[in-house]
Amino acid sequence: MTDDSLPAPCTAVRTAAVIPAAGRGVRLGPGAPKALRTLGGVPMLVHAVRALAASRAVRLVVVVAPPDGTTEVKALLAAHTLGERTDFEVVPGGDTRQESVALGLAAVPEGHDIVLVHDAARPLVPVETVDAVIEAVRGGAPAVVPALPLADTVKEVEPGPAGEPEPVVATLERSRLRAVQTPQGFDRATLVRAHETVAVDSEGATDDAGMVERLGVPVVLVPGHEEAFKVTRPLDLVLAEAVLARRRATDVR
Repeated sequence: MTDDSLPAPCTAVRTAAVIPAAGRGVRLGPGAPKALRTLGGVPMLVHAVRALAASRAVRLVVVVAPPDGTTEVKALLAAHTLGERTDFEVVPGGDTRQESVALGLAAVPEGHDIVLVHDAARPLVPVETVDAVIEAVRGGAPAVVPALPLADTVKEVEPGPAGEPEPVVATLERSRLRAVQTPQGFDRATLVRAHETVAVDSEGATDDAGMVERLGVPVVLVPGHEEAFKVTRPLDLVLAEAVLARRRATDVR
């Protein structure tokens, strides 16, 4: 079956995605910003853009670049094959992730009723997860987050100096906890209102769904995927390389 013979996606509700990629990613060590580190010879940012563009529902991807790296990111995306059905735009970011998401959101034209926010450092999110988030928003949820149950026991502690023993305050009930991933999906009006009205500390919000929660708006979870992990440390990069190699060997992508 050819792509042209597939059913057309719903056109009544248009979806855009914002990828904040303005951070430096210092935990991966010195060098290029985290989003521009290569995975299988291709920058992680390109993998992340392709992952979202793989969804037939996503019509626009806005990449938020480092303020001094917009030209570089535009050239990078132009040099790689991306989705044929999806438009792309690159805008400069801000000093915090929250500022960068707001700038990306402002660049989304009217007519896009659903907005996804996705970490560039989650380059291997499967398209099935992207579609599940979109479908939940289409179904009426104002905010949707993919998430996984926790495998480890979680302790709440009283924070102390780095490297010093920390007293345990409580052992949390693991069955009620989830590790959240991206893309997070939103009714556009809800996300805009959160960015316009919710005040956070000087470092800015790192979780858009958390901002929506502060509005008193319900947030729901859909199943995440183990391959949508965040590449933050060098060991994560090794794991991502292994996942990508397996996908290529089995022709998953």
